[in-house]
Amino acid sequence: MLKLITKVIKEALFPTSCLVCGAFFHFKDFKTEFTRLQQLDPGFLTGRDLDEIYKALLTPLLCNSCLPDYTPVESPICSKCGFLFKSREGNDHVCGSCLESEKKFGIARAGAVYDKSVMTMIYRFKYNGKIQLAGPLGRFLFAVFVRNFYVDISVDNRVDFVIPVPLHMSRFRKRGFNQAFLLVREWEKLVSNCNLVPHSFHVEKDILTRTRKTKSQTGLNRKDRMVNIKNAFSIKNPEKVMGKKMLIVDDVYTTGATVNECAKVLLNGGAKSVDVLTLARAALTN
Repeated sequence: MLKLITKVIKEALFPTSCLVCGAFFHFKDFKTEFTRLQQLDPGFLTGRDLDEIYKALLTPLLCNSCLPDYTPVESPICSKCGFLFKSREGNDHVCGSCLESEKKFGIARAGAVYDKSVMTMIYRFKYNGKIQLAGPLGRFLFAVFVRNFYVDISVDNRVDFVIPVPLHMSRFRKRGFNQAFLLVREWEKLVSNCNLVPHSFHVEKDILTRTRKTKSQTGLNRKDRMVNIKNAFSIKNPEKVMGKKMLIVDDVYTTGATVNECAKVLLNGGAKSVDVLTLARAALTN
């Protein structure tokens, strides 16, 4: 009772601030459906819509106006790069961009469209130091990972290593963290916590390294992004790459230039296959 009274008083005096719009709102953290969903049981990961998972995980951090301001990436999409087609009818198929230009990776998948509240959240996460978003966003991305690269995938095609896209050391020092690594750092623990059938993938942040400092990709078109990122990565531990199945993870897929360059380096280093998973996917290609 004392804990409950303390919580009520604290909520009244210090209401939660929405991490998107900044508005104050009241979140009642009692033993509800949200609490069970936070535990990531197998039914939560495989038996619910991504929209429901997203809202359950972000409920403590977003107000009622910003919480539903989100678009999940769901079929029909490009079967190669995961681009969300404007028409919501038909089956998955290869988009024009993938037909025109070769992609080094196998497939790319994402959890949300990079617009609305998701765009603001990722900006707050990366540039405003709101690292409290890493937990719920990382768990949401883990649910996307399970659906696309874990459940119902044959043993021969399962991922050996999850590799967050590395930052150049100068940018890492300035920012203080690698947002891609924060999204995946709990994944090995989550597999056992939610009672999934285990398989031996590992999160590895030291396989790839960013050897060349590049300018920000923001604002560049697809061609300029490819030039900017060319030869920016190298393999730090070649012995771990040979014959392995890799999954590159990043926060946003815009044109795919960064993850495509990472995939090229890994394949040239002897990787068996490379796929891509991002938290968000740009709605339009350049």
